[in-house]
Amino acid sequence: MPSDIVRVVYRKYDGSAHRDYPARRLAEDELGVWLGVTLGTESVYHGRASVEKIPFVLLVPHDAWWTGMFNPPPRTSEVYCDITTPARWRGDTVHLIDLDLDVVRRRTTGTVELRDEDEFAEHRARFGYPADLVESAEAAAKLLMQALGDGTEPFATSYRKWLALVV
Repeated sequence: MPSDIVRVVYRKYDGSAHRDYPARRLAEDELGVWLGVTLGTESVYHGRASVEKIPFVLLVPHDAWWTGMFNPPPRTSEVYCDITTPARWRGDTVHLIDLDLDVVRRRTTGTVELRDEDEFAEHRARFGYPADLVESAEAAAKLLMQALGDGTEPFATSYRKWLALVV
């Protein structure tokens, strides 16, 4: 039986550290594994110690090229999706490769933005992203731009019950 605590480890394509933090396993359903991160959680961001100032819920979907972070106010992004390689689970640790692109829905306006295309292009050249990885990352970003805009689940309301557990 899996434990209640999951270690979430994001790296960049070259293997460098990106984010690393513990999260509480809230549930697993047809959408993926729902993880909760509470206020004050100690984490590592770009190799530096950090403390989470706003709680959030992370959805690690089954076999998808993204993760979804669902945020309460006052964070300006209601939903923040990282384009990643599909999750690799090793025991109670989930490993993800962050592929730079992000899709964000703003809380006050509902505007959906594709972010960090310049970083994606730079790292694509520097790290030699393979063509199939580029294709999968771009397809995931396109899918998320549509889904966050039209309210496809889990981006409409299903995340709210999980977010209520950590705020």
